Amino acid sequence: MKKSSFNVSRRVFLSQSSKATLALGIGSSVIGSAFLSACGGGAGEESKITLSTGFDQNKLAYDYNALEPHIDAMTMEIHHTKHAAGYAKNLAEAAAEEGVDVSKPLEDVLMNISKYSTKMRNNAGGHYNHELFWKTMGPDAGGKPEGELAAAIDASFGSFEDFAKKFEDAGKTRFGSGWAWLVFDKDQKLAVGSTPNQDNPLMDVSDFQGVPLLGIDVWEHAYYLKYMNDRGGYIGNWWNVINWKAVSERYDALT
Repeated sequence: MKKSSFNVSRRVFLSQSSKATLALGIGSSVIGSAFLSACGGGAGEESKITLSTGFDQNKLAYDYNALEPHIDAMTMEIHHTKHAAGYAKNLAEAAAEEGVDVSKPLEDVLMNISKYSTKMRNNAGGHYNHELFWKTMGPDAGGKPEGELAAAIDASFGSFEDFAKKFEDAGKTRFGSGWAWLVFDKDQKLAVGSTPNQDNPLMDVSDFQGVPLLGIDVWEHAYYLKYMNDRGGYIGNWWNVINWKAVSERYDALT
């Protein structure tokens, strides 16, 4: 298992925290208090992956047509340049209006989102969710995870197939618009759930909490041009574009 500054922070935190403290929400749990320390390496070391998210929209690491035939180029282009770009623009406005320091990780805002406006909640969530979405997909992807993430999935859900069914059910049964998630939760286990609209499991207002490792957008704009109202078909084909290496790196950084 890989070691990082997060491991040290977690051990110290656990040794000094009571069960009552750990039973609180994510903002005061080991994840909430130590998560940001895992966003970068400790002194003199490099992080394999940066977990923190900035306020600006990033360029895609692949072409809009790279995920075909599973996700079509037009959907990807509209999704990235219109929907996601709109969240980033509105987030910048909200941050300026509410005096948010945009040099700090967006996760700081999300874990304290109850202190901010509805505009901030919707757009901070929308921006974070999409930035993670793009990073955990890619061409020549799919298959199954390997290594420690694969072992953790088996331990948490019984098998990859059982995990996949639970994840698909979370996405298919999310009423209206929202997201389905695989998270690393406050008990340091993997869990599957969903959130409405552009909420996510980092938010202190969410009924489902944890550090997101993987999330699927089940808003209709993510799939309607190709799949029409067949959300299940979209979710089923989405497994073919998951970049499990990126998901595993997020998991490894937290363990």
